[in-house]
Amino acid sequence: MTTRSDRRTRVTVLVALAANLVIAVAKAVGGLLAASPALLSEAAHSVADSMNEVFLLAALRRSRRPADRRHPFGYGKERFFWSLLAAVGIFVMGGCFSFYQGVEALRNGGDEKLSGYVAGLIVLGVALLAEGGSLLRALYQVRRQGGRLGEMRDPALRTVVAEDGTAVLGVTLAIVGMALHMITGQVVWEASASLAIGALLVYVAYRLGREARDQLIGEAADPEASDRIRELLRTQPEIDSVEALLTMKTGLDTALVAARVDLVPGIESERLEEVAVRIKRSIARQVPEADQIFLDVTERGSPEAREAWESPAATGERGGA
Repeated sequence: MTTRSDRRTRVTVLVALAANLVIAVAKAVGGLLAASPALLSEAAHSVADSMNEVFLLAALRRSRRPADRRHPFGYGKERFFWSLLAAVGIFVMGGCFSFYQGVEALRNGGDEKLSGYVAGLIVLGVALLAEGGSLLRALYQVRRQGGRLGEMRDPALRTVVAEDGTAVLGVTLAIVGMALHMITGQVVWEASASLAIGALLVYVAYRLGREARDQLIGEAADPEASDRIRELLRTQPEIDSVEALLTMKTGLDTALVAARVDLVPGIESERLEEVAVRIKRSIARQVPEADQIFLDVTERGSPEAREAWESPAATGERGGA
């Protein structure tokens, strides 16, 4: 099911995609006219960003598919997978090509073409306005969702903000490098700008890739949600102690919860399933992201309770959650 937040994110990604496609063509033409390594690096950056936006659109569409027999926990982690591919795209197409352009410029020098450089600077100025507008759109959505930059849960939105912020900084570096090349006649300034853009893209790709990796291999739910679940379990009159609580994000706004709890003595085996179902419903009601809830319940000193472990509620089947 597509949420309102997903629709807003899709609009943000489409705005970024349109801006990057136009800018990539303009940068490539300007870079070839000016023989500018910094401008060609920025063209590669925009091409990488355009492909990444396509990945993010795929993530938004595929991650909302309902659970099925092959994927009983749903497809929420698709969003993390496509974000990882976007990070790889930034690294390979953006960072590596920028390094290549910078090294080639240092090795072979560069021919200064004043008219071409003026055209290139104009292209970069337009690109700065377009990238800045896309970044403002993404930051506006972050504010609408009540989040802060360091706390963005949506990897698609986080990637767009990182890409646009990096693009604004990269264009600024390219403008400075080209301007200093024109003033001094030394290609080292523009080559340095290209190398700096490459280093910036590699760093951003590393950060985005690390976050996507953590989510793919099984990142725990937000500490606040885990604390609420633990406190809720401790306040249940039938629970003597919470022996273990494990959580894992299965999507942007869904999580798996597995808890091992000891019940107070004296609970009849007939009531065990009823108690487990009520506890699971209580968790699902107060912690909406708890999409799948599994309880392993025991009663100290009661062999009858052990016989009830195989009941649907005790083993964690979805009924009651």
